[in-house]
Amino acid sequence: MSIEIKVPSVGESVSEAVLAQWFKKDGDHVRKDEPVFLIETDKVTLEVVAESDGVLKILVQEGETVPIGAVVGNIKAEIKEESRPEAEPKVLEIQPEPQVVEPSVEALKPAVSEEPIPPLESPSMDIAIAMPGEDRPVLSPAVRRLVAQNDINVNEIVGTGPGERITKGDILLHLEKSEARKLPQTPEPDRVQPKGVDAGDGIVRKTMSPIRQRIAARLLEAKQSTAMLTTFNEIDMSQVKAFRAEYKESFRNRYKVSLGMMSFFIKAAVTALKEFPELNAFIDGQDIVYHQYYHVGVAIGAERGLVVPVIRHADKLSFSELEQTIVNYVEKIKENRLELSDLEGGTFTISNGGIYGSLLSTPILNTPQSGILGMHKIEDRPVVINGEIVIRPMMYVALSYDHRMVDGREAVSFLKRIKECVESPERIMVEI
Repeated sequence: MSIEIKVPSVGESVSEAVLAQWFKKDGDHVRKDEPVFLIETDKVTLEVVAESDGVLKILVQEGETVPIGAVVGNIKAEIKEESRPEAEPKVLEIQPEPQVVEPSVEALKPAVSEEPIPPLESPSMDIAIAMPGEDRPVLSPAVRRLVAQNDINVNEIVGTGPGERITKGDILLHLEKSEARKLPQTPEPDRVQPKGVDAGDGIVRKTMSPIRQRIAARLLEAKQSTAMLTTFNEIDMSQVKAFRAEYKESFRNRYKVSLGMMSFFIKAAVTALKEFPELNAFIDGQDIVYHQYYHVGVAIGAERGLVVPVIRHADKLSFSELEQTIVNYVEKIKENRLELSDLEGGTFTISNGGIYGSLLSTPILNTPQSGILGMHKIEDRPVVINGEIVIRPMMYVALSYDHRMVDGREAVSFLKRIKECVESPERIMVEI
């Protein structure tokens, strides 16, 4: 029996996808729920898993663009029939009466083989199968793929994730240590070159991925279709850093997630959006559409491009719920499980370039939204407080906005409100 492998639907607005990568080769054996290939659309990347055990037959090669629902391969299911040997007729044998023989002293000695007994070989670890009675490790699809590809015994790895769960980073670290033991004298590899067509004279031409094409189109649209302007301010991060230092351990112990900077800025942004609703609206023809809810997008840099998953009803979430939502999105992005619905419906966006070391930048609007907040690197700088020069951890912040509907007064006041909330976190707690 053969089962078709089709390109799944990822949303009504997506009609085609690029088959970016096969995780298995033609003729390889695959197991049910094991990632088989990766598709890439103009908005998301997604791993597709096998629907049954069997042998893989590849019909569409990597890099080809295929419509949603197209058959890209099949799995020939393996049907194992248990063979039962025919029962042999029993033959009644008459045994002679046993003779009693006195055992010798040598015979009474325990029989000990001079050859050492070889150790029992442990079965090869396969993450998709657990022996009866044993605990089955809980691993993500990305981790399962690495384990299967590298024939790793997960019992040798101590997980660093929540509940000692084995993460992708644990697997990669284990592989690095194993390679270091095997090849201690291996020289460093050459610089990785981009894959593409060699055009000669040191030039490589590569077609942009659908996600990169989408990013380019949206950024160009934002520059051409909006009257974008940016205003700047700086925030003293002393109180937030002190708050996190005091409560980070108790917060982690209670909620099993770290207390990061982003949740403070999301809370502050929601407070400011309630006071300045133009930043939570967009232009539709001759109308301004105001949102009565707060769906905050958080820009996250991924391997294949920048994505902005949306935290829905951020005003109703606690600090721990905000941080957990962000962690969940990061995991989904790493494991190529991000869905189109995760990216839709945002009303305001926050981007943190500080994690990459950016000191100051001008964020570009995520159309059709009318505002985007840019966070940056925290750096100790001399500032004047009460007539004295002191050293404080400072962060530059930037607000880009659509000047067609947001005036400078509202934009500057909005950013000032965020500054007040972050510099005095108690304002966020009691919403004053």
